[in-house]
Amino acid sequence: MVKRGIFLFILAILSLIYIFGQEIITAEGYLRLISDNYASIRDYEANIVIRSGNTDMIGSVSHLSPSFLRIDFTRPAQQVIVFNRETLIIYLPEYRAILSQDINQSRVSGVGMASAQGLSLLRNNYVPAFLTGPNPVPLDNNSTEMVVKLRLTRRYVSEGFREIILSINPDTRLIRRIEGRTIADADVRFDFTNIRTNVGIPEARFIYDAPASANMYNNFLFRDSD
Repeated sequence: MVKRGIFLFILAILSLIYIFGQEIITAEGYLRLISDNYASIRDYEANIVIRSGNTDMIGSVSHLSPSFLRIDFTRPAQQVIVFNRETLIIYLPEYRAILSQDINQSRVSGVGMASAQGLSLLRNNYVPAFLTGPNPVPLDNNSTEMVVKLRLTRRYVSEGFREIILSINPDTRLIRRIEGRTIADADVRFDFTNIRTNVGIPEARFIYDAPASANMYNNFLFRDSD
């Protein structure tokens, strides 16, 4: 009986050593791991769905580190968004219009968050917390896809999103979904699927040859010094 008690005592001590020997990861530490993972990725391609209100935009996204980005849409058909580190170009085929904007790289869009540079800015400008804890949870109700969810709350009122929720694949540490609530209380969602990393995307992919018949509108959003 005494030997059994000693055995159970030793087993309890070993269990405590194991538990406290594990790294207790914080939300901030987990976000840093995700950021470090993206820092190791030279480029990626993925399917993307952007939902704003009741509208879905569907296409494919290409990213080349540090900040090249291109989205070719199938819905709306032939619409294109290209960012080449300095200039944002949007082609709207419905209006035969090309919108061009010089961009300060401190301005991060929802899609741009899924990059090493974007995650670095998020770490500086938002406070992370686990939505329900560090363990994976279903992406949606009744979904079999499991993700780790982080809620990011803005540190400064100047940020474009009041709150951001990142849903992260726990195995690949890649962002599966970004959900953001803007300062106007509008909800925007970005879904990334079929993500392929380090496929050798050339810079030439981010050169956009616009239709000659399209009208050009420069600096349609703001002056870069604003």
